[in-house]
Amino acid sequence: METNATPQPHDHPLKGLNLVSFSTSIKLLFSGYLTTVGVGYLIALTQILFTHGMADGKFGLSFDDIVYSYYGDRTSSSLEGKLNGSMRDKAPDEDRFRIIQWVRDGADEKEYTIYIKPIIDDHCVMCHNANAGSLPDFSNYANLAKYASTNTGATFEALVRVSHIHIFGISFIFMFVGLIFSFSTGVPKQYKYAAISMPYVFLLVDIASWWLTKLSPHFAIFIVLAGTGMAMSFAYMWCVSMYQMWIVGPVLHQEDTRNALLREED
Repeated sequence: METNATPQPHDHPLKGLNLVSFSTSIKLLFSGYLTTVGVGYLIALTQILFTHGMADGKFGLSFDDIVYSYYGDRTSSSLEGKLNGSMRDKAPDEDRFRIIQWVRDGADEKEYTIYIKPIIDDHCVMCHNANAGSLPDFSNYANLAKYASTNTGATFEALVRVSHIHIFGISFIFMFVGLIFSFSTGVPKQYKYAAISMPYVFLLVDIASWWLTKLSPHFAIFIVLAGTGMAMSFAYMWCVSMYQMWIVGPVLHQEDTRNALLREED
């Protein structure tokens, strides 16, 4: 006999749609993604440490590193900054000092041919050549002389290139991390909403601060704050998601029938 009885709430097919109650296959899918992007995030931080972190000639990321990377050191040249920073170990001190002195004396082309070119050929052109791709070509005087001028930090061309890569790439990362985190339950609404939405705000502030710091070093503080905010949001969503998938259910043996997307929790 057929009936037209209204389905009860517990019969809803999406009941229990949350990280605790998902099948193992879904948890493995989500965990694999979170683990991969987590490792990628750590590698990205390490890459920043070895690039921007040597801008002031000292190991470790500091406020001065941020200023030198985007605003530059207007008292010296880009070439000198690199030779005292990230490129410090690429040539003997005597050769580095000779190049730096050549730069400070005006980067004369005749002196370049006699004294500087042999040093460049021995220690630099193996990486800085016409086939280097993103690296500048130091195999001729004209290209090297561009970097012997006053250090004004990142070029506008470089900022355009890096900005669009970061906006698209990081937005996709946080979209999927936020999607996984949205299936969490028991997280206060204010924390959940903030963790999901704030990375996009921090990302836009971070990118905008690059350009503003190019004009004035005072904006460098916003790069530090935005980067810290993104990292904290990422870590919070990552930890909560992994904890609910692999600790709350499998280890603590807790069940959860709430629907995380329909906001059935407080």
